[in-house]
Amino acid sequence: MSPREKMINLMYIVLTAMLALNVSSDVLNGFSQVEDGLSRSNRTITARNQALYAQLQAFNEKNPEKGKMWLDKGTQVVGETDKLFDYIDSLKLEIVKTADGEDADLKNIRNRDNTEAASIIMLPPQGSGRVNNGKNLRTRIDQYRQFITSFLDDPEKRKNLETVLSTVPPKERGEEMTKKTWEEYMFDNMPCIAAITLLTKLQNDVRYAEGEVLNQMLTNVDLGDLRVNLVNAFVVPESRIVMRGTKYKAQIVLAAIDTTQRPVVYVNGGRLGNNTGLYEVGTGKAGKYDYSGWIEVLGRDGSVTRRDFKSSYTVIDPLATISATMMNVLYAGINNPISIAVPGVPQGSISATMTNGSLTKSGDGWIAHPSKVGAECVISVTAEMDGQRTNVGSTTFRVRKLPDPSPFITYKDANGQSLRYKGGKPGITKALLMAAGGLDAAIDDEILNIDYKVVSFECNFVDAMGDYHPEASNSSQFTERQKERIKRLQHGKQFFITNVKATGPDGITRTISPLQIIIN
Repeated sequence: MSPREKMINLMYIVLTAMLALNVSSDVLNGFSQVEDGLSRSNRTITARNQALYAQLQAFNEKNPEKGKMWLDKGTQVVGETDKLFDYIDSLKLEIVKTADGEDADLKNIRNRDNTEAASIIMLPPQGSGRVNNGKNLRTRIDQYRQFITSFLDDPEKRKNLETVLSTVPPKERGEEMTKKTWEEYMFDNMPCIAAITLLTKLQNDVRYAEGEVLNQMLTNVDLGDLRVNLVNAFVVPESRIVMRGTKYKAQIVLAAIDTTQRPVVYVNGGRLGNNTGLYEVGTGKAGKYDYSGWIEVLGRDGSVTRRDFKSSYTVIDPLATISATMMNVLYAGINNPISIAVPGVPQGSISATMTNGSLTKSGDGWIAHPSKVGAECVISVTAEMDGQRTNVGSTTFRVRKLPDPSPFITYKDANGQSLRYKGGKPGITKALLMAAGGLDAAIDDEILNIDYKVVSFECNFVDAMGDYHPEASNSSQFTERQKERIKRLQHGKQFFITNVKATGPDGITRTISPLQIIIN
């Protein structure tokens, strides 16, 4: 709670306690002093709120586009607050008239200790035909609380006002919650001066809530404005490089520009035909082009501020970048990754076609699948620019057959890492050879990495007489006869794997190079 609220509540608690002790005239005088203080506070807060509202009016006169919305909201807040404030004033006058008669004066209450007047006006018995002003007051405060807090975005400020304007009766000692209604707690058997003081405090709370909201609205008027200490001219082109036949576009703006007061832009001596700072010029010939100008903006004091600028742009001929990801050729029978890019054009606006094969989109790249070996294939690229499709280039590729793979034996070292034995020294142990179980083939020349499937091979063993003994396998695995032969080989002996046939992803089965195996 704010210090003001703490002070008012403390005074209220002390004086109520004194009243409960039946401290006669001194207590009544104390309430009179509190009433006078609250009345002065009301006048002060009202004057402050009027000043805040006047600032909203003044701002609206200077800048109605920004200020009108907040002035309209402020007018609504002031109107609702005045209605509730005046309604409470009328209740105070009715209570004093009931206590002192028709000639009653709020500033000079004669029967301050009258404990019936507040109950008669605020808590009439059922069936009396009188208006229940206490219940009506509670309803109007509840409505006002919902209305006034709807203008606050800050949850802490909203919670504070909800507490200030709460109509929930306070807790009583020994009970979970008082059985009295809020109006009964406020006005039942309450001396006239005490009821008037409580109503004045309520008016104080209403004015306080009004001030909080008006102050927030005055802050919100400039909330979206940027605070800068440097003002300069900027040229923001969509691209400094454009293609011939398209348009060069650039935004020419003043930093932290006020959208409600656009600057005037001059380019090459002529004023732009729009108030957005958009500069457009046709591009019919390749080359570099310079331009310059100035920006004029009207200050708050009526003076004109000028800032000069200069920039340039380059016009290039249509160009597409087309490159094969693997090599400068395409291989028949496999998917060849292709990257296609057009400077300044997003991937979604690029299309491409291919001769002698098919070309499909794959993520941010393309896949080329050529058909005929020896024939050329041409990839042509078009791009959508300024709503029109433009041919931006083409590239010719040569189509080659996949090279032959190399045979090898896959085994694992002591760390479990897969290695490839490609024959010759230093050789391979019989244990690793038996664990491998067969033969593999692949192209792995650091450019292509393509696996092949071995479909058959022969193992050629040499006996002591120098005679060859071939053993064939119709798969990629060693046969049992081949394994038996291998097991009988001594350290340093060798055999040859020949007539290796392997099939690649292009579907072609080819005979590949032999493999010399040395037993280590």
